[in-house]
Amino acid sequence: MLDIKLIRENPEKINELLKRRNPELSIDSVIAVDEERRQIQFKVDELRAKRKNESQKIGLMKKNGENTDAIQEEVRKLGDDIKSLEEKQNELDEKQKNLLLHIPNTPDETTPIGASDADNVEVHRWGEPTKFDFEFKAHWDLCEEKNIVDFERGVKLSQSRFTLYRGKGARLERAVINFFLNEHTERQGYEEILPPFMANAATMTGTGQLPKFKEDMYKCVDEDLYLIPTAEVPVTNIYSGEILSEDDLPKYMTAYTPCFRREAGSAGKDTRGLIRVHQFNKVELVKLCTPESSPEEHEKLTKDAEEMLEMLGLPYRRVALSTGDIGFSANKCWDLEVWMPSYNTYKEISSCSNFGDYQARRANIRYKEKSTGKTRFVHTINGSGLAVGRTVAAIIENFQQADGTIIIPEVLRKYTGFDII
Repeated sequence: MLDIKLIRENPEKINELLKRRNPELSIDSVIAVDEERRQIQFKVDELRAKRKNESQKIGLMKKNGENTDAIQEEVRKLGDDIKSLEEKQNELDEKQKNLLLHIPNTPDETTPIGASDADNVEVHRWGEPTKFDFEFKAHWDLCEEKNIVDFERGVKLSQSRFTLYRGKGARLERAVINFFLNEHTERQGYEEILPPFMANAATMTGTGQLPKFKEDMYKCVDEDLYLIPTAEVPVTNIYSGEILSEDDLPKYMTAYTPCFRREAGSAGKDTRGLIRVHQFNKVELVKLCTPESSPEEHEKLTKDAEEMLEMLGLPYRRVALSTGDIGFSANKCWDLEVWMPSYNTYKEISSCSNFGDYQARRANIRYKEKSTGKTRFVHTINGSGLAVGRTVAAIIENFQQADGTIIIPEVLRKYTGFDII
């Protein structure tokens, strides 16, 4: 969440940055509540000082044999007044916290200003969009023809936007997961994590999924548990409520998990195939680092994800998300988009985001600075390394051949055990 101290010191600047996201956003309600609770705090301090002074008088009066009934009654009333004000202050504290939990992060000054994804800025491309000298097919058609993804029975078992992988399709999905994890851990220096696939409300709140996006989550009935929408949630929160040493940083972590999203606002979008589904596999990259190193670590993480696409030989581009398209908790985000022939365009396959200290404040993840001994909030960074189902879809489409076969990228063959479908 945003730093209340920063809001107090520079409300105009915070409002200006938030309005880059959305002209309707404002921290004015937070400031109003903060001013009210600080006025109450001032009154409470005054009454406490007065109660202390009067209590000291009682001792002296008793020593002198004076009657203290009246002054004791006054002290009792002061105590009641203090208690009433403290209750009001607690209510305002909770109100202020709730307001802050619903306010997104301020965008970084370098984030392009815009109203929507139409204002995103392409940074660079790798590879050329795949061209065919035959009539190519969409991945959903190839999946059905090859019997490697059974869309119809996936729906029968669950509901729409759930898929059933079969045979070589299942092996290809597993191969992609293993390839990503091995590259991230053995060459890029990430620690492999296998976290719970369910998280409690506090954990979901720490990374910004709750309370704002509750409708997009799958909730367990009668339990404080949600199916995770991404490994970002449990992995970032591993150190919630803890104080790390500066020597512990940066922390590089990677995790494979299934991801569950209701996608409440996605009706009618990408209804066919593997691009937008309610359950999908993903390998996530997460970093905890110092504020000073976070821009460099963000760039390195993005390049780690890009390297996976390059090793697979998949054409992609990097895009800087505009203020109108950036995620709720992020202050800066690079999207990696892979070329999908069926759409004749690039489709997102990874969002690599820097959150600054926004998530760390919510989850209370701090570290002790070596030079000063001061406790500071870490910066958190994450990105998909990559979304597995979309990677499989991109492989199927980009490497299909005129005879209907699909060539498996060379780097995957030791994992699949076959080089063609």
